[in-house]
Amino acid sequence: MEKIPVVVKADYVKDYILSITFDDGVKKEVDISKWFKGPMFAPLKNKIYFKNFFIDGYTISWPNGADIAPESLYCA
Repeated sequence: MEKIPVVVKADYVKDYILSITFDDGVKKEVDISKWFKGPMFAPLKNKIYFKNFFIDGYTISWPNGADIAPESLYCA
């Protein structure tokens, strides 16, 4: 069974791009806008709201409950 990557750091870069660091030291710039589908992600289109992301245990989340699986972020 493969280990699920864990987000340990995330910083805003620009637009909808975050610089994400994982627990194995891998660092990636990920354009989150490709996940903007459905009503849960609609608020994230507002950049002010988008910047309210936080690390919730193992991945990036937003106050409305939206999150993206860490393995999706890792493979992006």
